[in-house]
This record gives sequence, C-alpha cells and structure tokens, in this order.
Amino acid sequence: MILTEFVPSQFELVAPDAIVTSNLLSTRAMQQQTQSIPIIFTGVGGESVRVGVVGSIARPDGNATGFTNLFNSISGKWVELLKRAAPHVTRIALVFNPAATPRPPMGYIAAAEAAATALEVRSVRIPIGNDLELVRAIDAFGSEENGGLVVLPPGAVNFNLLTSLAAEHQLPAIFYDRRFVAGGGLMSYGSITADLFRGAASYVDRIFRGAKVSELPVQYPTKFELVINLKAAKAIRLTIPQSVLASADEVIE
Repeated sequence: MILTEFVPSQFELVAPDAIVTSNLLSTRAMQQQTQSIPIIFTGVGGESVRVGVVGSIARPDGNATGFTNLFNSISGKWVELLKRAAPHVTRIALVFNPAATPRPPMGYIAAAEAAATALEVRSVRIPIGNDLELVRAIDAFGSEENGGLVVLPPGAVNFNLLTSLAAEHQLPAIFYDRRFVAGGGLMSYGSITADLFRGAASYVDRIFRGAKVSELPVQYPTKFELVINLKAAKAIRLTIPQSVLASADEVIE
C-alpha cells in the first residue's frame, strides 16, 4: 500500500509499505510519524534537503529519499530570463520570506545577485512577512522605472496581491513554478511536476522489489520548462521578444 497524502487518521488505520509526499511540510510530518516506512518526497527544494530531510544526498541514511524540484543556482537563470523577456529592466527585487523554513533562501539570493551583477542589473532584497509589508515594499520599489521582480521559493507571499501590485506598477515578474503563471503571473521557469512524480513512482517500484532507501540517492531535476502568460504581459504593457517566446515550452494566451 502507498500513502500519498498526510492524513493522521488514515495513518493510524493503515500500515503503508511506502509513502509519497509532495512538499517539505508533508515530508517532515511523515518523518515525525515513522522512522521505518520508506518516504519518497517530491517538490522539496534542494536547500531544504540539505538541512535536515536527509543526512546524505548520495546515500540517504534515514527512511526518506526522493526528487527535489529546485536547486540554488537556478535563481541565476530566473534573473537571466527576466532580463531577456524585459530588456529594459535595470533593477530587480528579490522577493522572499525571511521566516521561511528551514531557513531563509540565502542560496537562491546569492546566485540571483551574482547573475544580476554579471548582467549589470542592480538587485535589492525585499523580505516580506505579511500583506502590509508586501504593499509597502512593492509600492516603494515600483515608484522608480525599469524594475522587475524575482519571486523566490518557498511561496509564502500573497500571490494574488503580488500580481495585482505588479500590474499596477507594470513590473515584470518571474516565478519558480508554472502554477503561478497559470494563475495570472507573467512567467516561470522550473522543474516539471509530472516528471517528479514519475520518478517517485519508479522509486516506489524499486522499493517494492526489495531496494533499500540508502540505495536510492536524492535526485535533482534535469528538465525544466519556461512558461509565459501573454495576457499578463499585456496587462503590464510588455512586448516579450520573439526569441524568448520561441524558446518557451508553453505560451498561455
């Protein structure tokens, strides 16, 4: 039996042979419930993996392993893509949650700042703890021209409010998951969720065939998708270069 969602009452009634989780919260919740049943995670960022979900990437020494959805250096790609999509951008705001668990996304921030420097784009950190801070920060940042937003994981920012503020100030923004673009955001670049779950299914199959968790290394994504929302681009009066549109895996119209 496979348990695919954390529901305490279910866990008490059944004894699954394996557990598949979809984020850091559910993974840690399951680790608190069992130290013996194999846990295969998806959607847990590489930063989170290194700070407590597993003790070793190559040979997990507990009962959890799986597939991460991100890694620190990808934030440099977000900066690059934002600049390509909106060449006028000379300032970027790195929007993040300073209270993120297990710790603030400093690895993403460092890689994004390095990319901004290489592209001669000025970067500023914008820590957001609540909606009021978000409004004040974006209003202040948007008061100057040629700005853009890079929204860093984990997603603890009010997305609807952020997209509304971005449209108001005509700020192009890039996200780390396509669901934000499907919901009205401008663009995203990230791993393919279906691939993560296909990988998890392969690990469950290997466990059912007798493999141990320690024999299944944590894997990082190798395929990514660029998604662009033309309606969102129109809302901020942005014409995305054809070369960028041609490289997109999906264009939402």
